[in-house]
Amino acid sequence: MPDLIILGTIGIDTLETPHGKAENVLGGSATYASFAASFFCKPGIVSIVGDDFPKEHEELLKSKGICLLGIDKKGKTFRWHGKYEDINEAKTLKTELNAILSFEGNVPNEYKDTKYLFLGNLDPDIQLKVLNQINNPKLVVMDTMNHWIENKKPKVLDMISKVNILLINDGEAKLLFETNNLVKAAKAALALGPSTVIIKKGEHGALMFTKDSHFNAPGYPVENVKDPTGCGDSFGGSFTAYLASTDDISEKNIRKALIYATSVASHNVEDFSLNNLKKITKQHIEERVNHLKQIRDF
Repeated sequence: MPDLIILGTIGIDTLETPHGKAENVLGGSATYASFAASFFCKPGIVSIVGDDFPKEHEELLKSKGICLLGIDKKGKTFRWHGKYEDINEAKTLKTELNAILSFEGNVPNEYKDTKYLFLGNLDPDIQLKVLNQINNPKLVVMDTMNHWIENKKPKVLDMISKVNILLINDGEAKLLFETNNLVKAAKAALALGPSTVIIKKGEHGALMFTKDSHFNAPGYPVENVKDPTGCGDSFGGSFTAYLASTDDISEKNIRKALIYATSVASHNVEDFSLNNLKKITKQHIEERVNHLKQIRDF
């Protein structure tokens, strides 16, 4: 049984940034989240790929101890082509949903007693279906994106009411709760039911809100930013995995998990696809965690 279940997409990306281009590389929210999570625990993916999914990508995920029992295989693999004219925002040039259109979100029996669940960016109907198949999870963390907020807002709001932690970026928070004030957005989200709301602010870190407290996690100062694709997913995966690895969901440990997630995401941004995450070790993550502690010390 995995320590953590991760729901999301697996795909093949073509990426263009001011620093170069990477064609037909491994991508998808579940890919980044599970790879990042594997530094801390044994994750299991719930997703779908096509019959054309390259064997080397499958072997790479297996080499990190990631369980693939929850991955269906049908048709053609999801593909995305994005371009970053501004390094902070991607423009979608082409999307081929392919197998995603037939994805049902079925959870294998081996996963159903797992206590930690990360519902990555995907249709809220699928998120709910997966959540309903898990027996008494201890912690459920949810992510979303603009597409679902714009097209399925009532379903997104309903899903938020069913999770423990909402993970969302600042633009999505403003859109979802129709306010430019992130404090007001966080309070509106907390009123729906989660105990914790985390608003990601990219290179500027993350804000954590509970009913009674607030925490500001700094961003890590990265000099060589090549490709931000998957940073939010690697942040969410490593954040939830750290909590699963420690089996401690106290507020103090959630704050600590945010710092570890910041460290992992800062490594992700330094190269295309998973290239940099494939190079680093847990020691590299710890070194940046220690640096982040120094940044916040005054």
